Amino acid sequence: MERISAQPLYDPEDNFDPQSSHVIPALIRKVCEAQQRGEVRIPVWGDGSPTRKFLYSTDAARGIVMGTNFYNDSEPVNLGTGYEISIKDLIDLICEVMGYDGELVWETDKPNGQPRRCLDTQRATEKFGFIAEMDFRQGLEKTIEWYRQQAGSPIS
Repeated sequence: MERISAQPLYDPEDNFDPQSSHVIPALIRKVCEAQQRGEVRIPVWGDGSPTRKFLYSTDAARGIVMGTNFYNDSEPVNLGTGYEISIKDLIDLICEVMGYDGELVWETDKPNGQPRRCLDTQRATEKFGFIAEMDFRQGLEKTIEWYRQQAGSPIS
């Protein structure tokens, strides 16, 4: 096997640093901090239209092990889910899970990012039976719960 790649990963213990985090931990931190400060508006870059697929880290680890054990072709394999979500729907879901009902202010003068990032993950399913098991909402809930437990102490 030459290469296994995965959709963007997320999980508890993710990188929540505001300078280097990816979209899920960055938005979770942004909502949590807004709640702690009692803010009624949260700025969000772009217009919310780009879409992404995300993969929970334990699913990625399981997929890598499966690929290592059961895949021996030279074609690359992408690990992922069949679930694609817009950034708007993602932040709405994070706000719902976190109980934040403030206003989202879309900063359309800021970059939107690539309109769509979507890997074809069929080969992993066809060649070695990989299917992601973590429900997206449940994975977010676990990640949010962990972050909230850590929010009282410095997170790097």
